[in-house]
Amino acid sequence: MSATTLFGRDEELATVDGFVDGLPGRGSALLIRGAPGIGKSALLEHAVTRARNSGFTVLTASGVQAETHLPFAGLHQLTHTMTDRVAHLPPAQADALLGAFGMAEPSLRASAPRFFMIALATLSLLGEASAEAPVLLVVDDSQWLDMPTLDVLGFLARRVGAEPLGLLLAGSAGRTAWQAAPGVRELHLAPLEPTAADALLDARNPALDPAVRRLVAEMSAGNPLALIELPITLGADGAASESAVSAALPLTARLERAFASRLADLPSDTRHVLLITAADDDGGLPEVLAAASALADTEISARSLEPAMTAGLVSADEFRIGFTHPLVRSAVLGSATLAQRLAAHGALARTLRGQPDRQAWHRAAAIGRPDEAVARQLDQVALRAKGRGAAAVALTALERATALSEVPSGRVARLLGAAELGLELGRTDHAARLLRQAEQLELGVLEQARLLQLREGLEGDVATNTPRLHLLITTAERAAEAGDPELALQLLRSAARRCWWSDPGRELRERVVAAAERLPVSELHPDLVYTLAAAAPLERAATVLDRLERLERQGGYDVQAAATLGTAATMANAYDRATGFLRHAAAGLRGQCRLGLLAQTLVSLAFSAVHTVDWETGLPAVAEAMRLAEENAQPRWLTGARIAKAQFAALHGDLDTALAVIGEAERQGLSAAHPSNLAFIQITRGLIGLAAGDHAEAFHCVWRVFDPVDPAHHPFLQTIAIAELAEAATGEEQRALAKAALERLVASAGASGAQLTRINLAFAQALLADDEHAEEHFRAALDLDMSRAPFARARLMLAHGAWLRRRRRVMEARTPLRIARESFASLGVEPWAERACRELRSAGEGGKRRHRTDWDLLTPQELQIAQLAADGLSNKEIGQQLYLSPRTIGAHLYRIFPKLGITSRGQLRDKLAAN
Repeated sequence: MSATTLFGRDEELATVDGFVDGLPGRGSALLIRGAPGIGKSALLEHAVTRARNSGFTVLTASGVQAETHLPFAGLHQLTHTMTDRVAHLPPAQADALLGAFGMAEPSLRASAPRFFMIALATLSLLGEASAEAPVLLVVDDSQWLDMPTLDVLGFLARRVGAEPLGLLLAGSAGRTAWQAAPGVRELHLAPLEPTAADALLDARNPALDPAVRRLVAEMSAGNPLALIELPITLGADGAASESAVSAALPLTARLERAFASRLADLPSDTRHVLLITAADDDGGLPEVLAAASALADTEISARSLEPAMTAGLVSADEFRIGFTHPLVRSAVLGSATLAQRLAAHGALARTLRGQPDRQAWHRAAAIGRPDEAVARQLDQVALRAKGRGAAAVALTALERATALSEVPSGRVARLLGAAELGLELGRTDHAARLLRQAEQLELGVLEQARLLQLREGLEGDVATNTPRLHLLITTAERAAEAGDPELALQLLRSAARRCWWSDPGRELRERVVAAAERLPVSELHPDLVYTLAAAAPLERAATVLDRLERLERQGGYDVQAAATLGTAATMANAYDRATGFLRHAAAGLRGQCRLGLLAQTLVSLAFSAVHTVDWETGLPAVAEAMRLAEENAQPRWLTGARIAKAQFAALHGDLDTALAVIGEAERQGLSAAHPSNLAFIQITRGLIGLAAGDHAEAFHCVWRVFDPVDPAHHPFLQTIAIAELAEAATGEEQRALAKAALERLVASAGASGAQLTRINLAFAQALLADDEHAEEHFRAALDLDMSRAPFARARLMLAHGAWLRRRRRVMEARTPLRIARESFASLGVEPWAERACRELRSAGEGGKRRHRTDWDLLTPQELQIAQLAADGLSNKEIGQQLYLSPRTIGAHLYRIFPKLGITSRGQLRDKLAAN
């Protein structure tokens, strides 16, 4: 495109120049938006020229509407010149990327989604290239890129900060060209000012008739493409084709009509070639000519292109043909009848032998009626797309197959399969619409069961819903009778999850448990263990713990099972058992690129680490969970991660951070209003109140978990909250309320085998006992095994020492107070350590201040990277685990070394081990 189309774009040019010039120092992403013809492509061409003149590697692609259903077509356009580098990637990444491009056969039975492996492979590929020269990715018409490619670009955009890697995209205003890529800068192109429009007209048509010039200026509305194209269409006197570009039409329609007006005078062979080009999804010249010949039923040669090239509608070489502007494609398609468009797709389908996916799409576009054979072809397209990690394309294929279905059972299966993919992609509204369509059809027992299970994935509100629980239980029983106990167990697991989130009463919970235990599955089935833990966390705690211990000894469970068992352990308050399962699950899920489930698992791991005050596990888990939950649009788990972060901040004494983060969690959690989230938030606010020494506020917050009429009431989390409630209860009225709550809790949970439950109950009994019985309760609590609960043990020592001091047994008080002070100090729990120091001073002994450990100096992500580097992993290996580039890892280590006072990786292990 001529540089004259950049008249009047000085500010925009400066922005693009600054973007390109800044890339060698820091990666960045810029999206240029504007109406068709506004000059986006000209700016991209300017950027490409500037980058190439500066020695950049420039990779380009252009979105085409007909290619939106071809998975990773845009990514292949961008990276096809780097195919020779793929062999140097880690094998799993290389296989995933080649499979995405159809250059290797992907596993159709892959147990894990491949998208993140493909995205990581792309990051590695471009990262290696950028080590040699800055890399600029340039994409025009990005709104027409296939969704998997857009997702990969979004993945890259969040990680290019440390790389000399730039992403420059252009897309039409009003279309979402880039989803879920926060922080991407945008540049909006407005119409040209009148003076710039006049300059462009002078440069392109200096001899234009004044009357025509006025008409062009009026009709173009400052659009550069219109200023160039309308004079051609209007002709010398402005009257010949004015009807084709009526001022009453929107500008885009005027431009389409301007291009369409040139089609009528073209030879029929040329029009056949243009129609095939418009319907094609590749643009390969031999393929277009072959399909055009099939359409015309006569041989058509490349010579037929010459009239279209002369008219400025297409450009071509010996390999490819393309339109000079996307609006030309729209004009060609808009000028054709429906029958002509169907015939064009039919001709392409006949030509594309050996390319089953593309052939299936064109066959589907060529028929206007149901056809089960084509629907089955699209089923295979969906299967292959899913195997390549392109779930969005698989969803589109199944939806189109649904519309073509002739067999009712096939239509139901496709709707349910598409809805499942919609849930996987986080498109809940889309999935809900598909399920509503399925509900209108005649469903068998198992189809009804599957539909209900999918509906559970849609539910944001899991509050008490007795009719839904009854439906889940009865549907599960019917599914089991119909011969699918696994589906039945999935439904009961969903019912149990609802029970845990919001207690529906013991009778319904026992029905869930009884139905699950009747199923012909192993008693060690992870989903069965989960169901028992979620539906009866107090009543079946001993059974759950026994099975968890047996599974732990037995080993051999897969990653999914480990995640399920770890979550089950947290529901039963067995955090000491949860950590091992959750660590195993997190490591495996990272390796399998299952980042959605990884975020959930990391939240559970973070909560487990809070209870043991394991900063080195918990803080990195929180940081990674928050990043992944934001990227994967998982608000529930983002809330959970924030709650864990606030708890860690409270323990550390960073009360400003704790209050800010729990406020964010509360604002987000209220939108879904899960009782368990509300309860966790109030427990956290209670912990913050205790850390601040505000016992009244702490009691007020935590009491909400025990108050049956409060939205935060949660009977299963009371076994955690009772410790905070007892410590916060200072006045007589508060102590009376807490004692009554404790008595009820002992009656319901006293027989639980969960160690943390026993410790919390014993702690509360000691703190709330009257002076006559306090001694025996403290002794009983101290006799418990607290090796896996160091914070609880230190709190008990502090409470015991304070009680002894108040009883004027000062010499006896010093020993437990010293133990408490040292324990809190070693744990890094500042507010309680300070409290122990004050108690010791009151007991006549000075308190020592602890020194900050080195990990205090690191951010959570820096701590995680330091730990992995200390284990001997290279930057590339760390990047593969954390889905970051090696250069980003190197940048973090560059900041970590000075903080720790070291100069090499070899010193990391000793430095961290010393803390």
